[in-house]
Amino acid sequence: MNQRRDFLRAAGATALGAAAVSRVGAASLPEAVTQTSPTMQPPLFPNTGRPYSPVVTLNGWSLPWRMKDGVKEFHLVAEPVVRELAPGMKANLWGYNGTSPGPTLEAVEADRVRIFVTNRLPEATSIHWHGMLIPSGMDGVTGLTQPAIGAGKTFVYEFALQRSGTFMYHPHADETLQIAMGMMGMFIVHPKDPRQYKADRDFVFLLSAFDIEPGSATPKVNTMLDHNLWAWNSRVFPGIDPMVARTADRVRIRFGNLTMTNHPMHLHGHHFEVTGTDGGWVPKSARWPEVTVDVGVGQMRAIEFDAKAGDWAFHCHKAHHTMNAMGHGVPTMLGVQARGVAQKITQLVPDYMHMGDTGMHDMGEMQMPLPANTLPMMAGSGPFGGIGMGGMFSVVKVRDDTKAGNFTDPGWFKHPTGTVAYEYTGQLEPPARGQAPEADDDTLNARKPSGHKDHSSH
Repeated sequence: MNQRRDFLRAAGATALGAAAVSRVGAASLPEAVTQTSPTMQPPLFPNTGRPYSPVVTLNGWSLPWRMKDGVKEFHLVAEPVVRELAPGMKANLWGYNGTSPGPTLEAVEADRVRIFVTNRLPEATSIHWHGMLIPSGMDGVTGLTQPAIGAGKTFVYEFALQRSGTFMYHPHADETLQIAMGMMGMFIVHPKDPRQYKADRDFVFLLSAFDIEPGSATPKVNTMLDHNLWAWNSRVFPGIDPMVARTADRVRIRFGNLTMTNHPMHLHGHHFEVTGTDGGWVPKSARWPEVTVDVGVGQMRAIEFDAKAGDWAFHCHKAHHTMNAMGHGVPTMLGVQARGVAQKITQLVPDYMHMGDTGMHDMGEMQMPLPANTLPMMAGSGPFGGIGMGGMFSVVKVRDDTKAGNFTDPGWFKHPTGTVAYEYTGQLEPPARGQAPEADDDTLNARKPSGHKDHSSH
């Protein structure tokens, strides 16, 4: 793990989030571990506290903790970060502990947690524990349930975890700006009984969206819907990690949505079940098979399936959300005969490329000149050529020989003989066309409501 450790022993004044908070840990802060790599880190197995099967965060990591007097202590640092969205493009974001989203927090049902939050932003912030059942004074709404965490200040949140499930954390202070800048993270609460809701592979990520103009690096935070980069864990394809599993593994994928719109999440090659929502685990009697599940703004979903061998696409099914640097003002050129105009433009602008009159597929394979720090609309290559995707797209890679605990990318799937679609080069026979039935001599008399007759042949 690429870390820089900052113990913050000499940090500024520590403020308490509410009078009910225990002051046991306020005198000495737990260490604040920072991770800046966008590479998926190995799962963090617990060495203290109750046992559980850890999750794996796409292009992310889980935050270490310390046990103090039976309480699990974490330290989150809200700060500006630089995040690589995909190779060739970095963004100036806000996040926690060096990354956006922040690290995943993992604990166990009935644990008592104490979370120190240090603010290194230029403005006040707070943290709301989205979906969790906690005391009102710990809910993190600035001005309503707590004072704002001022720049340079540290607050303490402390509460017991009442139920297991999939949750999120994010600010409730200048929320439009801070969430748009990437401030969010996952909070996974595991069941007290590790045999309950067990999965062989458990992946987590957050859906986010950015509007970053070509050549720029800072999001436009006031954009409502016209985002041009649609991300999982602040990464876009081809920068999103694959989800690797072994054939017949029970795979769980958890995702939360903090964008400005809904996302229909679609998995190829499998029927899955929705096993978890914001409200907790879905009883087995209430589950049903699906291939697409819609996750609304502020919602979380957990899906599960039994993995079968292959490379299977997993993506948002809104077409614009599987594109990078989507230009909403680009005209549709289908059928426009502009070759002559293009030749004249090329004489003035040598790098000019004309395309779009027959479709946009070629953009996935052509290397167009782009401003610095800008991604192409479609990127990524597979074993059969350009994949022609971007944004919210990844691949579930299932292999017979993947070992337990191994999440390394196995490369492309080797298809068994006779199982790949292929080009047909034989003779195409003209289609057989049926003949229309001949009209008969019968006459149909239809009476209109007015009482007049209408005579028409049938």
